Amino acid sequence: MHTCTVTELQQALASPNAPLVLDVRTAEELQIAHLDDVHHIPLDALPSRLGELADWKDKEIVCMCHHGMRSAHAQQILLSNGFGQVRNLTGGIHAWSVEVDPHVPQY
Repeated sequence: MHTCTVTELQQALASPNAPLVLDVRTAEELQIAHLDDVHHIPLDALPSRLGELADWKDKEIVCMCHHGMRSAHAQQILLSNGFGQVRNLTGGIHAWSVEVDPHVPQY
């Protein structure tokens, strides 16, 4: 299983070929804490909304959630549907808040 640490994601987002960050948390969670410029598809809607990600089928996608469990499930959904470069953000938005940006609220 390919994973990504929050530090690796921070570096990747600063690069010219930044990955797509797919946030699979609920809309309510997104209102509490979020990263800018993410693509939001709640996990339960992901199978029916895969078409939104078609342009990213051969590019890097990093799935994120609160702690990393739902995003691991999202990663499996994407991989089983032909997406080739999918990583799971270890520790999710919580780890981002703790290790990268303390201004992102914890919940």
